[in-house]
Amino acid sequence: MKAMIAALSLLVLSACSQVPRGAEAGFADADIEALMRRERVQGLALAVIDHGQVVKVKAYGKRSVERDLPLTTDTIMYGASLTKTAFTYMVLQLADEGRLDLDAPLTRLLPQALPDYRGKRDDYADLAGDERWRLLTPRMLVTHSTGFANFRWLEPDKRLRFHFTPGERYAYSGEGFYILQMIVEQGLGLDAGQEMQARVFDRFGMRKTSMRWRPDFAANLADGYGIDGRMEPHDERSSVSAAGSMDTTIADQARMWAAIQSGEGLSTTMRAEMVKPQLPIRSPSQFPTLAPETGDAPAGLAAGLGVVTFRDRSGPGWFKGGHNDWTGNMVICLEARRRCVVMLANDVRAERIYPEIARLALGENDMPWRWEYGWYGAPAAN
Repeated sequence: MKAMIAALSLLVLSACSQVPRGAEAGFADADIEALMRRERVQGLALAVIDHGQVVKVKAYGKRSVERDLPLTTDTIMYGASLTKTAFTYMVLQLADEGRLDLDAPLTRLLPQALPDYRGKRDDYADLAGDERWRLLTPRMLVTHSTGFANFRWLEPDKRLRFHFTPGERYAYSGEGFYILQMIVEQGLGLDAGQEMQARVFDRFGMRKTSMRWRPDFAANLADGYGIDGRMEPHDERSSVSAAGSMDTTIADQARMWAAIQSGEGLSTTMRAEMVKPQLPIRSPSQFPTLAPETGDAPAGLAAGLGVVTFRDRSGPGWFKGGHNDWTGNMVICLEARRRCVVMLANDVRAERIYPEIARLALGENDMPWRWEYGWYGAPAAN
């Protein structure tokens, strides 16, 4: 009998040792709700990942204040620029398979010269006469070192141009991801939406995530709320955009980032490459994207592949944000702790409380909030 009790005790102790450290993330729902009340945040959803396992998924507040509808873990929310990391992850799978060289120039990846593309969306005639387009590689596209503005429509004349030689420095740009999508579609002859569905969404069990609008999303859809509290209906994005067309849920995002944290679907080498500092970042803030580099960036800040890496007190860390006027998303992962927090909000004011939520979920950390948002007061746009 004593031997049996001893064996049972060892089994219990072993099971307890396998419970993720801080499985409840060290905070109660009341902590989040209090922060939301303080900043008048209408809806927020979050997930905590520990050692590749989802240990908490929760939604708070409203998906529609006007209709008094709750936000749930299955509510469809806008993924915004988190799409860029998901798309990068798909591209890295293609690279792992030898179908795409991350360092090949566009001259080897596209069937015709980039300036010859004159489509409605993919029009690069503006680059005719500037041979620097030949220098662009997939690695530059996913490290935001193309030399383009964030989007051409932000230029005074709405025309695309290089502001510096590709590969020279970091400057956040959605334009690069449009070209990356062209490489997948025009160069490899693949359907980008189908590849994302098979390689990311289906692979990770993300049943309510898509790169384009689905009619079944309408039954549980989040409206958006701006900095002034005004409501904006959710857009129905009918075309695939690598820069930001993903509709998703917090439950699905939890699955995706848990898979990314553990490297599912990638070789060990490629997963390490994704979160390795690729290009030092020297700008004091991410926005405006083309501000001069002054050397005031946080120490250790660098571009990874589809993410930004930073030096945390615990070791390497990385993050990705997603934002528009009615959406605030953020994912932060600490590699040494193997711990991540995923935050989606249909109210941009949630970004004001993300530093506090990150401390609750991750403990004290060195996430470069001032660089990401340029404040501690008014969010930037990405």
